[in-house]
Amino acid sequence: MRTSFYAQMGAILALALFLPSCKKSGPPFCNCHPDDYVGTVSVFSGGLNDPRGLKFGPDGYLYVAEGGIGGADSSTTCMQVVPPVGPYRGSTNGARISRIKWDGARSTFVDSLPSDQTSPAQGSLISGVADLAFIGNTPYAIFSGAGCSHGVPSIPNGIIKINPDRSWKMIADLSSWQMSHPVKNPEPDDFEPDGTWYSMLNVGGNLYAIEPNHGELVKVTPKGDISRVIDISASQGHIVPTVMVFHDGYFYVGNLDVFPIAGKSSIYKISPGGSISIIATGFSTILGIDFDHAGGIYVLENTTGNPFPTPGTGDIIRVDPSGIRSTIVTGLNLPTALVFGPDEKLYVSNWGFGAPAGAGEILKIDITCAKKTHGPDK
Repeated sequence: MRTSFYAQMGAILALALFLPSCKKSGPPFCNCHPDDYVGTVSVFSGGLNDPRGLKFGPDGYLYVAEGGIGGADSSTTCMQVVPPVGPYRGSTNGARISRIKWDGARSTFVDSLPSDQTSPAQGSLISGVADLAFIGNTPYAIFSGAGCSHGVPSIPNGIIKINPDRSWKMIADLSSWQMSHPVKNPEPDDFEPDGTWYSMLNVGGNLYAIEPNHGELVKVTPKGDISRVIDISASQGHIVPTVMVFHDGYFYVGNLDVFPIAGKSSIYKISPGGSISIIATGFSTILGIDFDHAGGIYVLENTTGNPFPTPGTGDIIRVDPSGIRSTIVTGLNLPTALVFGPDEKLYVSNWGFGAPAGAGEILKIDITCAKKTHGPDK
């Protein structure tokens, strides 16, 4: 009887452990072949000005870094960005950070942040707040639309700490740091003296940030100490690294690549010690990366099938651990960021640039298994 009892208990325990893994609670799904993942798109929120980086805060709400509305100020007292990208014009108060509740209602979390725009010859593309991250309950934001060469001489590109009263303090002057710590292979044809920071994460209580124009990954402590993790340009050249996610002890970084677009963007794996390798390639203008629970990588492509940024051609590709690639959604309009929410749905910044003020939106994408026709041996 003793053996029979323990055998029965073992069987019950095994069943109990098995059942939750097969319960639909977001991707992955039981018996779902990689080709069967699909996404259903809806508009979660709107009224945004060039939405960029997305983070869910400790309060459960979605925080959105916004490029803003640019500005009209200029500065001739410093090195300018060379034409046709420059000269820039900017403002000290054209950008903001928005907070979006679960009903989609947007409110301004922090206002009056720097924003800039390229020359009209380059389409007056706007940058401002690039991304944010939380260390505990404290939010931090990183600027890409500040600095003297961007028409905002009074505020450098850098990382700010946001106080409980919504005031902020610069903790790391990344403009000055990049000027005094040049990378090995800068690109002279579109060199940005103040940098154009794009992505930031909290890993282990420190902030890590990617800068595309110079091509590097840096670490910034909460006290503002800056150190370089890797000079990506030294081994990879001018690949324009944009976005990253930290997964299983490594940084996974996607790159934009240069124009005209040729479908040569890749996903790079970078160790905290600075080693780098390519794990997947053949993508187009990567501006978002995240992982699902099955180890699948979701890759946000800003533009596909065109030599320059084109609305309606963005998509999301899922790369299964087996290497199978499947298209989750298509038809996105110049998307600029992607993140899984606590509800296990994807959130995407749509119309991240190239649209009138207020036209930016956040899409919600529900990932489902379209059909379960593939057996476990397929």
